Amino acid sequence: MATLWWGGPGAVASPPIDLGRLSSVAGCMGENMLDHEELVAFVPVLDMDRARAFYVGVLGLRLVDANPYADVLDANGTTVRVTRVEAFTPHPFTSLGWSVADMDATVAALVAADVTFERFDGMDQDDRGVWTTPGGDQVAWFKDPDGNLLSLTQLTNGADDG
Repeated sequence: MATLWWGGPGAVASPPIDLGRLSSVAGCMGENMLDHEELVAFVPVLDMDRARAFYVGVLGLRLVDANPYADVLDANGTTVRVTRVEAFTPHPFTSLGWSVADMDATVAALVAADVTFERFDGMDQDDRGVWTTPGGDQVAWFKDPDGNLLSLTQLTNGADDG
């Protein structure tokens, strides 16, 4: 059975998954389905200029293409489409997250760039807003200018405990 991974504040737990059954179902639909394809992430924003200043100027993602509808960014090999929308309500859970090698340095750099880290009731976060999971991983959350919740995770021993 699969182990439930912490999805962050607002995430809903789901029952364990029988990976053997899931693999056999996917195999019926076509060998390997999308496991060899590149993932493209989408982030809705209201103001493209403000979003570009944040994602490119603050977070350091590389701008690949820009048009009136979206900025296409490169996040270390993953395509992120920052897409202009007319209206939306940000989700109360993580929209995008990064695995980082050094939580302390990354948090310090983002704080120096005026990024504010979120605090959540009931979570034992340190003075920087970093939460340590029962397995020892560290997680911190912050928002983009449109309220999308983003996260940083430093895994213990460089791998997921699950």
